[in-house]
Amino acid sequence: MAPRMLLSMPLHAITEVYGEAGLRERFLLEVESFPEGERETLTEALDLAARLHANDRRVREPYLNHLLRVAIRIIKYYGVRDVDVLTAALLHDAVEDHPAELAGRATGTYQELTDAAIAELARRFGPRTAELVRSVTNPEYDRDRDRHEQYRQHVAASLERDPWARVIKVSDFTDNGVGVVHTTPEKAFKAAVKYRPLVPKLRELVGRPDTPLSIAAKDHILDQLDLAEERFAAILDD
Repeated sequence: MAPRMLLSMPLHAITEVYGEAGLRERFLLEVESFPEGERETLTEALDLAARLHANDRRVREPYLNHLLRVAIRIIKYYGVRDVDVLTAALLHDAVEDHPAELAGRATGTYQELTDAAIAELARRFGPRTAELVRSVTNPEYDRDRDRHEQYRQHVAASLERDPWARVIKVSDFTDNGVGVVHTTPEKAFKAAVKYRPLVPKLRELVGRPDTPLSIAAKDHILDQLDLAEERFAAILDD
């Protein structure tokens, strides 16, 4: 894989042609100019994410591909080089999907395991990274209420109070939303139902002055949100 070629390719194109190995290589190229200590932190986070999600898949691909794309997008398209944010991006689903493994304990309530997993991230990567992951981790849902509605309420509330978490969430949303064309029809329909109502709120949050991104990055994200909405409409309105 030629480095210049990898650096010029869209992330889903790398996924289709080179798979996980290509995304790993692209990530390493993106962080090549970071100080050594920061590269070591990111490598440790990537290794942990790979271990926790080793048996997880997103229909057609290893789950790690999604985490890599979320982190790479934040560097490449949002211009963010904040290692706490990038570490949290790589681990943004670790607590939600694997709290017991991360916490190193087999039993406990959902909240107890979540708190223990967040504490472990704080120990390994610092409290700011841990709190960013907490902000993008879904709570335990009330079974008597609509799950998608609860998800949207949680996202809106957590992103209201944590501007940096917005950066991680919009990259995650872009991968799920714009990337909806890269999955199966059944998965695409479910994603469109879940994510389409969230677009206006994300658009409003991204445009706020306290969202810590450049104007160019915000414009890029808003264009991606428009594209996601177009794709959701094509799926749901036909």
